[in-house]
Amino acid sequence: MTWTAPKVERTVGLAELGTLSERQLLEGWLTWHRETLLAKCAGLDGAQLARTAVEPSNLTLLGLVRHMAEVERFWFRRSLAGEDVGEVFTAPGDGDEGIEGVDAAHAERDFARYRAETGACDAAAAAQPLDADFTSAHDIRLSLRWVYVMMIQEYARHNGHADFLRERTDGATGD
Repeated sequence: MTWTAPKVERTVGLAELGTLSERQLLEGWLTWHRETLLAKCAGLDGAQLARTAVEPSNLTLLGLVRHMAEVERFWFRRSLAGEDVGEVFTAPGDGDEGIEGVDAAHAERDFARYRAETGACDAAAAAQPLDADFTSAHDIRLSLRWVYVMMIQEYARHNGHADFLRERTDGATGD
């Protein structure tokens, strides 16, 4: 049987985000964007997820899922928490932070790795106050608060890409 990306059950609604504390708001928006990316993939099989649909770009929905796992790991685990962990997907030949090197046959595995990574990132962030800070590779002091905002914008940008990819793949629009 061919694996397809599962339907996403939303855990955060936009209407709920209006009256939350700062931390809950940041966590809520990040969760909403994560779920949006997965919703863009729901119901598609590995071949559809690995399809480049907006030529000449090499972006794929599966590549975006892999990329976001890499970006989350870099900011939450490696930078903020100081964990000594390598990349999730990036290896010789994998290209730009997981975007390249996709293989339709590994879609289920890649989705499982993404979910495991977001769980590990949530755990790393939960252990820190919003004001927890670290020094970036460019010698700039950054906080967990900054990481949340940066991740929200990163997902927002890539979810826009996912909109186009999904529509070009099977005509589906909306989240």
